[in-house]
Amino acid sequence: MMNQVVNLVTCTTILALLVFAGYALWDSGQVIHEAEAANHQIWRPSGDDSVSFHELQAINPEVFAWLRVYGTGIDYPVTQAGDNAKYVNTNAQGEYSLSGSIFLDYRNDQHFGDFNSVVYGHHMEKSAMFGDLDRFAERDFFDAHRFGDLYFDGARHGVEFFAFIHTDAYDKDIFSAPVGQVDRGALLAAIDGKATHRHAADISIEDRLVLLTTCAASSTNGRDVLVGVIAEETFADPFAQPSLAVNRGSGVDALTGLWPGVRSWWPLGLGLIVAGLVVLLVRIRRPSHTVRAGLAGRRGLDRGLGK
Repeated sequence: MMNQVVNLVTCTTILALLVFAGYALWDSGQVIHEAEAANHQIWRPSGDDSVSFHELQAINPEVFAWLRVYGTGIDYPVTQAGDNAKYVNTNAQGEYSLSGSIFLDYRNDQHFGDFNSVVYGHHMEKSAMFGDLDRFAERDFFDAHRFGDLYFDGARHGVEFFAFIHTDAYDKDIFSAPVGQVDRGALLAAIDGKATHRHAADISIEDRLVLLTTCAASSTNGRDVLVGVIAEETFADPFAQPSLAVNRGSGVDALTGLWPGVRSWWPLGLGLIVAGLVVLLVRIRRPSHTVRAGLAGRRGLDRGLGK
């Protein structure tokens, strides 16, 4: 009897841990899924058609721009609030979300008229939000992903990225936004001096810079910063492909990409499968009373027959 109780408690504990682990994976997957750029594409302005973008603005008037970095997962609406705290945990529709939004520093001009505009986003897995910024630390990736697109004031503007910086959150030389006329040269000098990688772009104090920044896992309070210059001309996307659904995730993600409803029940299904396996193993290791009785009867019969 005691062995049965111990086995039951052990199996129940293992099952509970497995179900909890499954739920944790599911919950993390949900956060990343909500942050994926694909979920926002229905609102992205396309060519001269900005109707869908205006529909998003009707939902949340604090959406004012759209940012793309060609060849990466960065393809999102841009928001701005009265502080830098709101959109850390608020999505572009104005709803609470752990993944937050891409947002412009509250001190910057929404028309990107400042010399340096600082744009923030969470560093997330699977290229969500600013999860691809750390890839610019690789020289080959930095060289191959030089252009982007910034939509604001009803028009598209090209962005040429010319520097990548790894610094910390308290670097006032980089994160002072916006800088005044007399400090523009100092900012350019700081960018040149701290850049891990740099293109030989001709940047002057009359240009308009945009600094994309996110947390860096490589150091405490670390920040990765991709610096670009806003151009009046637009640049073609060298990575443009036909619109096909491509899933770069794990096997579970591939399955849920084909049928999003699977996301809601696969942890329960996994738990039931594990529970079934545990019960099966217990039954194999410890025959039931009926089976034991049958075996005992067979042994008695064998003895009676002289076997």
